[in-house]
Amino acid sequence: MKYSTLELDFPAVRGKVIVGRFDGGEVTSDAGVMLLREADRKMGLSATMAGAATDRRQQEKVTHPIEEMIRERVYAICLGYEDANDLDVLAKDPALKSACGRLPSGKDLASQPTISRLENGVTRKDLLEMGMGIAERVVASLPRRTKRVILEVDVSDDPCHGQQELQFFSGYYDEHCYLPLYLHITGGDGRRRLTAALLRHGKAYATVGLFGVLSRVVGLLRERFPKLKVILRADGSFGVEEVIGWCEGNGVDFVLGLSTNKKLAELSTPTQMDAALKYGWEGDGCREYGEFGYQAKTWAKERRVIVKAEITGGALAPRYVVTNLGRSPRRLYEFYCRRGDQENGIKEMKLDLASGRTSCHRFLANQFRLLLHTAACVLMAAFREALEGTQWAKAQVGTIRYRLLKVGARVVETCRKIWLHLPTSFTEKEAWLHAHRRLLSGTA
Repeated sequence: MKYSTLELDFPAVRGKVIVGRFDGGEVTSDAGVMLLREADRKMGLSATMAGAATDRRQQEKVTHPIEEMIRERVYAICLGYEDANDLDVLAKDPALKSACGRLPSGKDLASQPTISRLENGVTRKDLLEMGMGIAERVVASLPRRTKRVILEVDVSDDPCHGQQELQFFSGYYDEHCYLPLYLHITGGDGRRRLTAALLRHGKAYATVGLFGVLSRVVGLLRERFPKLKVILRADGSFGVEEVIGWCEGNGVDFVLGLSTNKKLAELSTPTQMDAALKYGWEGDGCREYGEFGYQAKTWAKERRVIVKAEITGGALAPRYVVTNLGRSPRRLYEFYCRRGDQENGIKEMKLDLASGRTSCHRFLANQFRLLLHTAACVLMAAFREALEGTQWAKAQVGTIRYRLLKVGARVVETCRKIWLHLPTSFTEKEAWLHAHRRLLSGTA
């Protein structure tokens, strides 16, 4: 039986049976994609990524341009369709077609096999240029008067469940996985922006690929802001001589966690004693801050180390940070602790944008998928900026999608216009109008 003739009966209301049929015609459940399209247009994200990819197809036979396919895939991820299989049906959606530059009455967008060929056809050079393109767009979105940025790097896991290339078992995560590296930028406006994501094999230690990513991003930043102050903030996995030395050699300030050892415990004894004395009248949660000079065996010279000695559950738990900044120990450690917000950003990327969908066999195809999800995260951040002044300005991706993008609309194409008939009872009309005004007026 065809869906258009299938009838779904529901309990009666005041004596009238409710009947459902899939024959509504040109209706979309994702009208918010039109706002995403405007955010993408202003940022130039899809166009930049497409320009970095080499199209090796016979052009006279091309039906789906690369930019259109990237838009289709990225917009679908933003809307919650992380699986390319969904595009077999979504390729017919009138709103998605319009957002990608096709008329609702025109040919359908690319289906899953075409998208999969794109994902498996990229080269290392393509991926490098695309990654640079995304970083360029993010740096270009920083406020013009930016004087200082904070770079944050961290590693997460992408579980693997098949025979993906370069997946290995990680004892730390207790699973077969990839270990992607994420880099965020926080500018003077306080917004944290995902800038780069590098997929790495399942046995990669923390600094694999780090210096290439940092060098390119710092180069882009200084090209736009020659007098910019750059600070690298990261956890103890990155508190090693290679990272510290790179920062010193490239004029980058640093605040990095340090793994504890006997020497650090010995040098921080006075601060720990102060915390123990304070515990007598303050109890659990009391803390003291201190500093000292320290040179590990692998370090080229002595550097400043900050210690926070805190007593929790009756046990001392000292934590250490190495830095070249000149603030007080307490202010420096509190500044370091704010890096925890980046973990929430990575969690949002994994849960709301399903970035762990690296399930292709080829490693390069999986890196391309990670870039597509990165682009979706960047695009959603740009859309969130357009919501400045509304209650959704700091909402997470999942909330923004649910409240603003998943909007039903009837799509009507006439000889001169494409009409989106949005719900009269839509609760977020004001936020929609606000975002539309900012995106189309150039103030977002």
